[in-house]
Amino acid sequence: MESVLASLSAGLSVCRVTVADNGGLLSSLFLTGLIGSVSHCTGMCGPFVLSQVAARMEQIPVSRMSEWHRLSGAALLPYHLGRATTYAGLGAVGGLVAGALADWAGFRFLAAGLLMFAALFLLGMAVPRLKASLSGASAGPSWWSRTVGAWAKPLFASPTGLKGWALGVALGFIPCGLLYAALAAAAATGDPLAGALAMLAFTAGTAPALVAVGAIGHFAMSRWRAPLMRWAPLLLVANAGVLGFMAWQLAA
Repeated sequence: MESVLASLSAGLSVCRVTVADNGGLLSSLFLTGLIGSVSHCTGMCGPFVLSQVAARMEQIPVSRMSEWHRLSGAALLPYHLGRATTYAGLGAVGGLVAGALADWAGFRFLAAGLLMFAALFLLGMAVPRLKASLSGASAGPSWWSRTVGAWAKPLFASPTGLKGWALGVALGFIPCGLLYAALAAAAATGDPLAGALAMLAFTAGTAPALVAVGAIGHFAMSRWRAPLMRWAPLLLVANAGVLGFMAWQLAA
């Protein structure tokens, strides 16, 4: 038992050091998720959330329906944990791959390039014309998106427990510009743990808007989304500036 506690304590110490060393990036990715979810995730992932909430509510008899059931159904905790699993795994892989090149003399330029790539995609989320050129919106859903959607479709029938978690894991692989930006920034750490924590911070930022969609519905959310959308581009540009400054510091 003491060895287990000692291992946990050592692990927590490593996490604290990693968070302290990468606090600026983690904060930036949390804000990226928080801001980007209002302008992007509610439109792209909102239908997934509403479908799950509806399916969960259908499984509860009217006689047993309560406010707790409504709130827990809107929270979709297994789904968000599934997304966090995928995003953290991708962040760890990105950090591992970049970390393998840490001894390379040009690594700092690679890390700076990844941060600039992330900044560019955030600018793309804020500037419509740039967003269109980056995302290729006119091309329609990619083969990968259709494949992931087909695999995940059966899980929508009962998105609770492990099935809800598996659905979150699957849908976490659907690509989007905001995710690309977060992954590029996470990979720039060159550390698997830092990359995973960075993506967990991003996931935490995206959760509030999606929970709000599940709780009050997409149409109700759109009433609040409009005024927030006026400020979201400016905040995304500011966040892109933070990542760009971090890239400049690495390359200087």
